[in-house]
Amino acid sequence: MWNSRGEVRLDPGTIDAGNSGAIVEIVIAYTESSVTPALLKRAAELTCGLNARVTLLAVHTVPYPASFASATASHAHLVGELVDLAQESPIPVTPQVVMARGREEGFRHILKPESTVLVGTRKHLWQTAEERLALSLAREGHKVALLHV
Repeated sequence: MWNSRGEVRLDPGTIDAGNSGAIVEIVIAYTESSVTPALLKRAAELTCGLNARVTLLAVHTVPYPASFASATASHAHLVGELVDLAQESPIPVTPQVVMARGREEGFRHILKPESTVLVGTRKHLWQTAEERLALSLAREGHKVALLHV
């Protein structure tokens, strides 16, 4: 998509598809329910005219010493929330929830090499958790668009 590896772009106006007609795979990082609808709307604008396959990905963190089985109720709630967001999205979206011990670990486990990831955040004077996630993903070699919504 972009020429350099491991890049963070702030509020890009477009996403370059590279080969015309090729499928563009985009992962939208679910960070909070109030930001995600605006992020899905921006994703629809950025992918307009592209042959895009969009995944809405949430990482459900389960810290030590809790077992993954102990988080079934909160996991089911998160899955339901993502399904609702995907149904209300202006573009076709595949929701996916991954359980992990940490958010970055979950993204690292599920993302393909050099994935294109959209991360939404609110503007603040300080660095947000979403901005730290975007930088971490870029260090891993992914192409990240940080969108202020």
